[in-house]
Amino acid sequence: MTKKSTQPDAEEELYAQAAGAIGVLCIAAGILAAIKDKLGLSWGGAVAVAVGALVALGYAAWWARTRIHAYLNRKQKPAAASRQEGPTGALEAAQEGVQGPPVHAGLTTALSRAGAIGKEEVILDEDVTVKQLDVGTLYKFLLPPGRTSEDVGKQLGAIASMFGVTRLHLKLETSRKSERHVRLLVLKEPPFSRPFPAPTRQEIADFAGVPMGHDVTGKLVGVPTFDKASLLVGGMTQTGKTTLVNGIITCLLIAYGDFDLYLLDGKLCGLTEFQKVAVRYEASDDPAVLGSMLDELNARVDDRYTKMQEAKRNRQPAPVFKPVFFIIDEAADFYVDDGSKESQETVRQNEDKSRKLVSKSLESGISTIMMTQRPSNDAIPVKVRDQFLYRLCLYVAAKGTAKVALGDSYFETVAPIHPALLDPKIPGQAVLFAGGTSALIRGFWFADDFIWRTVDEVLAKQSKAIAEVPESPLKRAVDLMQSQGIDFMPTSDLAPALGITEANPVERGKKLGRLLGVSADKGAKGVRGYRLTDLTAALMADS
Repeated sequence: MTKKSTQPDAEEELYAQAAGAIGVLCIAAGILAAIKDKLGLSWGGAVAVAVGALVALGYAAWWARTRIHAYLNRKQKPAAASRQEGPTGALEAAQEGVQGPPVHAGLTTALSRAGAIGKEEVILDEDVTVKQLDVGTLYKFLLPPGRTSEDVGKQLGAIASMFGVTRLHLKLETSRKSERHVRLLVLKEPPFSRPFPAPTRQEIADFAGVPMGHDVTGKLVGVPTFDKASLLVGGMTQTGKTTLVNGIITCLLIAYGDFDLYLLDGKLCGLTEFQKVAVRYEASDDPAVLGSMLDELNARVDDRYTKMQEAKRNRQPAPVFKPVFFIIDEAADFYVDDGSKESQETVRQNEDKSRKLVSKSLESGISTIMMTQRPSNDAIPVKVRDQFLYRLCLYVAAKGTAKVALGDSYFETVAPIHPALLDPKIPGQAVLFAGGTSALIRGFWFADDFIWRTVDEVLAKQSKAIAEVPESPLKRAVDLMQSQGIDFMPTSDLAPALGITEANPVERGKKLGRLLGVSADKGAKGVRGYRLTDLTAALMADS
């Protein structure tokens, strides 16, 4: 039906167009004949005159049209520019020579040439606030629509070159108002050229979390909590790792107050100042010592999980555990074997035990802080270091080394800071990567007397807490060893003091172990007995 109805219409249209074309040809022939007779020209001359006249008329029509169009545009441009929002309208107005919102030339040039904004985009002067600080210049500005602080963060190196400084001179902060609001601090001199004074005890206590150092403006910076989080610290030798971590431990003692501290001092004397307040302190680089401490801590983890399961099973509130911190200096040394099968097996077991502790202990309130001066791929096993939520990296020479300390995907994050740019002559300067953001910090340097006073205060609190513990065989054993000023007592001496008169040494040891609930250890020359630190930990532990 449709084809039959449309076919005649098409044929009629074709006939009409053909008739019109014939008519036009006839009119054109008549006009040419009139021109030929009027001017006395040949047919060729008549055609040339007609074509020239048509071209002249067409040009005149084009000239008149463009002049009218330009006149109308000049009338409409100011109103259109005032109605258009955003920096693009201002840029178009500037290009057309029309008065529009002023543009901040400095930021616009720096950001556009660095690639943070497009070449056709601008930063409006009315959206910029410039504040002079003691350390440098703070710019607060609004990015063009469609741009975010991430665009600026990815180009900080190029932006720094536009300001004539290095990447370390820039500090980027985002705003809670919108992704377009940016705070950019440009330092007037290299960061930490002048040391900031160490914080007071009150400043540490008032900090919302655990401070780790100063940022480039002198503000305290750190992490909100170590609950369900552990820390990996990497950096080359002589860059200030131990001093930085000693500052962190001091801040922990003030911020947390009551917690159990386990120290494995692979440097042998790096953490000695805190030995008195540690539940267990070992100065050793023997992998077997790490294995022993991991066994003890993993046992606490298992016991805490059992209590958590029982609470859920019985529909009781979740138990609250005392925080525990396990701090290891020169951790890489404990994952290197001496070539023997026994040593290789010990290291392999340490890898599994470490992974278990770092990954499973967080829910039970046990956090690990590992330090290494060899942040290489084989220094700390991947399955161990991947479990750390917080990362801290001091000066390192290579990007690959930085990835080991900060994570393989670190340089894909917003505004990363390359640790190779740090000044190794400034000890304790580091990149803190926590919560997905990077911060350039310098760790605290506390005077010895400040650390000693902090340790003594904690020690006094621990002694008071022990004195308030109800009487028990375990408490009597602790009091006995403290009164005699000894750190280790053989089973043969401790058992009679607690009323065990068994003559058989094996049975005597079993009875004493059941009475105290603590495993015996070996002292000098292989003599079995009990350490004061182990007994104190059992007495104070919540597990």
